[in-house]
Amino acid sequence: MTVSAQTDRFVLDRLPPAGQWPMLRYELPELQLPPQLNLVEQLLDQAIVKGYGDRPLFRSNALTLSYAQARERVDRIAQVLVQDFGLLAGNRVLLRGGNSIGLALAWLAVVKAGLIAVASMPLLRAKELGDIIDKSQPVIALCDAKLLEELQLAQAQNPALKTIVLLDQLDAPVAMPGLTARKSGRFEACPTSADDVALMAFTSGTTGKPKAVVHTHRDVLAACEAWPRHVLRASPDDIVMGSPPLAFTFGLGGLLIFPMWAGASVYFPDIVYTPQAMAQLVFDVGATICYTAPTFYRQMAPFVKELTGQRGRPALRLCVSAGEALPDATRQLWKEATGIEMLDGLGATEMFHIFISSAPSEVRRGAIGKVVPGYSAKVVDAQGLELPRGSVGLLAVIGPTGCKYLDDARQTQYVKSGWNHPGDAFLQDEDGYFFYQARTDDMIITAGYNVGAPEVEDAMLRHPAVSECAVIGKPDEARGMIIKAFCVLRPGFDGDAAMVRELQDFVKASIAPFKYPREIEFRDQLPRTETGKLQRFKLRTPPASA
Repeated sequence: MTVSAQTDRFVLDRLPPAGQWPMLRYELPELQLPPQLNLVEQLLDQAIVKGYGDRPLFRSNALTLSYAQARERVDRIAQVLVQDFGLLAGNRVLLRGGNSIGLALAWLAVVKAGLIAVASMPLLRAKELGDIIDKSQPVIALCDAKLLEELQLAQAQNPALKTIVLLDQLDAPVAMPGLTARKSGRFEACPTSADDVALMAFTSGTTGKPKAVVHTHRDVLAACEAWPRHVLRASPDDIVMGSPPLAFTFGLGGLLIFPMWAGASVYFPDIVYTPQAMAQLVFDVGATICYTAPTFYRQMAPFVKELTGQRGRPALRLCVSAGEALPDATRQLWKEATGIEMLDGLGATEMFHIFISSAPSEVRRGAIGKVVPGYSAKVVDAQGLELPRGSVGLLAVIGPTGCKYLDDARQTQYVKSGWNHPGDAFLQDEDGYFFYQARTDDMIITAGYNVGAPEVEDAMLRHPAVSECAVIGKPDEARGMIIKAFCVLRPGFDGDAAMVRELQDFVKASIAPFKYPREIEFRDQLPRTETGKLQRFKLRTPPASA
């Protein structure tokens, strides 16, 4: 029997009813976790027991912290939260900041103290922050000083948030002033149940209003025993870097949780990543594992190729792409520039991280990969019945993690008969490889043909003039829908009628001619979330009555 340590039951009491929960499977031996555990104790305290105390954990231009030094700072912050602010297990803590050592330490301290971490994307404005505050009811916010203004505006409209503390007041990267300086640096992890909630993550909003997803201590540690163990296979010698925000579960796993599970280290920059800057830092830092979105890899490729010519091949050995569909054109461009076969993955905030993927040595061109050990996946019809291999249908997934929305009627849309339905259309071949077709709301039915937007985007991205591309279905009286493309062109190319015809002919020659875009609109940029995901819903033509 598990015993919850979370005396504040705000989140526990707003979980979905038992009948709406996903089935959770722990079939592999490594997924047999104890009923009482604290994930930060397992990742940080146990790393020192394993002999990693003197190994680097966090790196930046200004500072390197070992596992032992990081634990002391985490414990000091936890002491401040519990002793000075009187926070109780189960209280929510809003975290606001860019990727940094300070934000990582704060996140770990919050969870170690039995509190619930609610990280927010740095670019959110007051209204969006207000929605998060209203949903999660945080007791306190820990905020980077550079991002304070929007949070204060949100606080003025949301009296539930009474206290804001600047991250530097807790534990500055170089010195420890103020609140933490007088603490002992020894804090016993809260004796949380494995099923106590550790974090609340908000979906990225590619299809509209974000949803709040909760994950337990068990969920996060179970995720460590799946994709990182069986596919990524990081080592203590790895140096990890990347662009996904820690507020995004892709970034939280890739740039904090999974490196700690492997005993590796993470580099946090003191600049905002651009493709050129990130390419430069890959060489300067000696990074061996990189996480970013497909668009960023595409933009980085020429810079990495140029630097390789000047400095030789980088130490980089694993490049993980997730967050949106990886066009094969981008995969091949990156391979040409680096010699590295990209590691693709399909994950979801609702599942915490990646559940379909393949190691670089097992890549099949055009496929995302196979189901990750610990999970099961199938392609089903609208009634949930599994379709024959080679058929296009809806993806359904089950495993050691699953969707638990906080107080949201959309739970029953995602979890059906215990299976998670991420909203993606897939095809599975006879060998078990999954081929992404589109999100179900990105399937275009034109003149009776089903066309996946990503397939057309991939074809267009192969043209040397196209830097970025988004494809949608536009309502049409004669065809039901026509295919419309939005393109960002590379410098030196003109978005004129001649370019439209050239791109249309190029697509006709690359894939079935009925899939070519009958309309092409040129843009300076495409709408994306802060994590780099394309927001096609912002491009769709509104109804005539709107």
